[in-house]
Amino acid sequence: MTTIGPASPREPTLMGERPFVLFWLARVFAMIAHQMLAVAVGWQVYTLTGRALDLGLVGLAQFLPSFFLVLVAGHVADHFDRRRVLQFCMLAEAAAALGLGIASALGVISEVVIFALIFVVGAARAFQMPTMQALLPALVPPQLLSRAIAANASAGQTAIIAGPALGGIIYVAGPATVYAVSTALFVLTGLMIFLIRIERRRAPASAPGLSSVLEGIRFIRRQPAVLGAISLDMFAVLLGGATALLPIYARDILHTGPWGLGLLRSCTAVGALGVALWLAHHPLRGHAGRKMFAAVAVFGTATVVFGLSESFAVSLVALLVLGASDMISVVIRQSLVQLQTPDHMRGRVSAVNSLFIGTSNQLGEFESGVTAAWFGVVPSVVIGGIGTLVVVFVWMRLFPSLANIDRLEGRAIVTEVAPRAPPKVD
Repeated sequence: MTTIGPASPREPTLMGERPFVLFWLARVFAMIAHQMLAVAVGWQVYTLTGRALDLGLVGLAQFLPSFFLVLVAGHVADHFDRRRVLQFCMLAEAAAALGLGIASALGVISEVVIFALIFVVGAARAFQMPTMQALLPALVPPQLLSRAIAANASAGQTAIIAGPALGGIIYVAGPATVYAVSTALFVLTGLMIFLIRIERRRAPASAPGLSSVLEGIRFIRRQPAVLGAISLDMFAVLLGGATALLPIYARDILHTGPWGLGLLRSCTAVGALGVALWLAHHPLRGHAGRKMFAAVAVFGTATVVFGLSESFAVSLVALLVLGASDMISVVIRQSLVQLQTPDHMRGRVSAVNSLFIGTSNQLGEFESGVTAAWFGVVPSVVIGGIGTLVVVFVWMRLFPSLANIDRLEGRAIVTEVAPRAPPKVD
């Protein structure tokens, strides 16, 4: 006679978490809308003025509000319902996109109007980015967080690949059409956020003020593993970023045309997307800290290979590897930061993290341009890749607790023994 025991509990899956599915869709819609907006604004500004400087000013108009508001945004994300904050962000971005569409349709669009409305988009994104990062851990069980972060990253990479192409195709019907579609996507994003149903957390008891706004920075300083992970990513991207020089590589070194430049630009996103999809179903098991350092080292090595390559095929492979290794590092780092941070601090810590990432991306392009002017294009990229490898070696010595992080599922566990507290003196 066969005895049938109790059924083993089913392992939770991301698709079974309805709040996360809605969040993932919201992330895709919002990112595609942003990418389409970037294509339409860039093309329209250059058509209106014919000045390359104005393209840079578009980026500046988005960066400045993000830079100055990001710490305040973290405070808001920790003291108010994060879903409502995101809905207000989507409302503001939809209004800005609608304004661009109406001005374009009426023929009253100008660079001043575009800069003003893009500034509104930048201000809304300053609140959107840390709030989305802080909301994610509340949508899934802790054991699914690393997979959720990988799936969330895959949403971003999918949008980065599909959004510009979609925006370019729709632009054939005119910029107003692109802005109208972007508006609809922002509204749809707000609807997805509205449908998310989770238990509302209690706001922290800390009084609002400068001290609360800066608490995220103080928390990171007290957590060596978190500080090490965030700063490692910042310096690796700062030194190893070669994307700003891709047009020079495409034309002068690899001797290809605009189609080749498009392939080079998409390769990093394709590599990152592939790894993100894999990690969403096969989370990393054990030695997470060492794997993160190894991924950053591969990132630096791939940068050196790309810098030295004169073969188009080798360059494509190097960029694929670069994007894939960067995604491994991103998933581990974001999982670690979220698991090590209490929920009432996640908004402020995510804000600091966003500030580090934004700064490294902006300064990374600037660093690439300066070193290319000083030493030449190829030496600039190679020096950056070698610099990334040096950062990996130094950071492993400066932050041993980060290297000793073991598992990311459920809770990040540091394998080194914590120092014993001193005895109390009566």
